[in-house]
Amino acid sequence: MFRSAERPLPVDHTFFEFGSIKYHVQASAEDPENVQLSISTPSLSHEAAPSTGLPEFTLEETRKAYGAFAEVVEPARDGYALTLRLNFSSLARPKDRGRAVRQVSLLQSVVLSSQLKHILGGLGPSGATKLVYNHRHPFFVSRTAGKINAIFPMRFRDDTDLAVATSFFQELQEAGSSQSRAPRCSWSPIPPPELRGESVHHLTTNGGFVSFDILERHVKRKRAAKTAWILLNFQSYVKYHIKCTRSYIQSRMRKRQESLTEVIQNARLRGSDSTKKLQVRKKSKRRLISLGKAKKLQKGFRAVIDKMKRLRLRIRVRFLDWLRRHYRQCFTMPRVKGSNRYDKLE
Repeated sequence: MFRSAERPLPVDHTFFEFGSIKYHVQASAEDPENVQLSISTPSLSHEAAPSTGLPEFTLEETRKAYGAFAEVVEPARDGYALTLRLNFSSLARPKDRGRAVRQVSLLQSVVLSSQLKHILGGLGPSGATKLVYNHRHPFFVSRTAGKINAIFPMRFRDDTDLAVATSFFQELQEAGSSQSRAPRCSWSPIPPPELRGESVHHLTTNGGFVSFDILERHVKRKRAAKTAWILLNFQSYVKYHIKCTRSYIQSRMRKRQESLTEVIQNARLRGSDSTKKLQVRKKSKRRLISLGKAKKLQKGFRAVIDKMKRLRLRIRVRFLDWLRRHYRQCFTMPRVKGSNRYDKLE
């Protein structure tokens, strides 16, 4: 921050994470290579935590992780559990400085993982220990013969989140049982026997209880820190999975809605075309009907005209025909035989 300017500037900044974790960064303009980073984080277990500061095993883990470019300042800054003095002068290459900054950003995970690793290693055979990483979602760890049980009471505000989470827990249970090297996962709507004696407030859930069976090989050497960090972020991972699932379902619903809308619009367009064709067919049918009617009328007119013509013909009377034939017989002129020319009379 202070190295991005043309000349070094003093930095004194405080910021928060998850509401309960507080950081403080301080650097002077005269010595910009030395930066003091302080962190205040609540202990996972109030039963195993010391009265002030962080336990000694946490300080040892911090020295191992940041010994190349940082040192633990004792006592820590007032109001904070741990203070580190960071010196980047020994890191000449920008790549090394960037790697060191990314490693410093994991300070919270180092502190909490070391605490959880120590708690898992010192669990007794009786009872369960409540761990508070997020004050809204505590979880419990207990030790039985040959394994450590991590139990997460799951609570959800939305019914949709509850349905997605229940399906995810069932799939996780099946996947855990199929993998031999993975911790066995189990889900139950009722509290497991390890939580007998706990308060009703901690056992009242709507999402049931998720349990992991952690074996001895999962908490040895480098695996211990990784196992501890996975357990600390399990509930956050469940929330992340629910959000991703809901966004995926909503995107599929939007695509389905768009496809259905397109089908309906195409059907409307085809319906309008078919309506136009039907109207044209109806008009042509009407024209054919009108032509048929016209032909029928024409035939009727022709029949009437023929009848009228018949009425206009001369009426034949049988008596008059007889009289005409008799008159011709009575008054017939004799024919003169000879040439057809006329003779001149003298």
